[in-house]
Amino acid sequence: MFDIDTKSDVPLGEQVRRAVRRAIAEGKLRKGDALPPVRKVAAKTGVNLNTVARAYRQLEEEGLVETVRGRGTVIHAERTKRKISRRHLAMRARDRAADAVLGGCSRREVKALL
Repeated sequence: MFDIDTKSDVPLGEQVRRAVRRAIAEGKLRKGDALPPVRKVAAKTGVNLNTVARAYRQLEEEGLVETVRGRGTVIHAERTKRKISRRHLAMRARDRAADAVLGGCSRREVKALL
């Protein structure tokens, strides 16, 4: 579930957070689904336990997950429930496209990725 690239410029915790966000957006994780325990993710990915825990806390602050006693961290938000303006989404997409071009991708590759 968590594809972590230790050679990436993206911090490891941010990679964990993005992986969960992507899984929710793609419908792979749905409301009520449990995330793997922090210890298991840390052991499997080699990411520090505190880094994974911080990523989970950030997801909780965003309202995407919640900690439920006896169940752990579960998906709280449905992908259709978050309201983000089109302007904000367009700005983020342009930022990511610029990152890809600056990282060596051709414009054609960026277009295919988007």
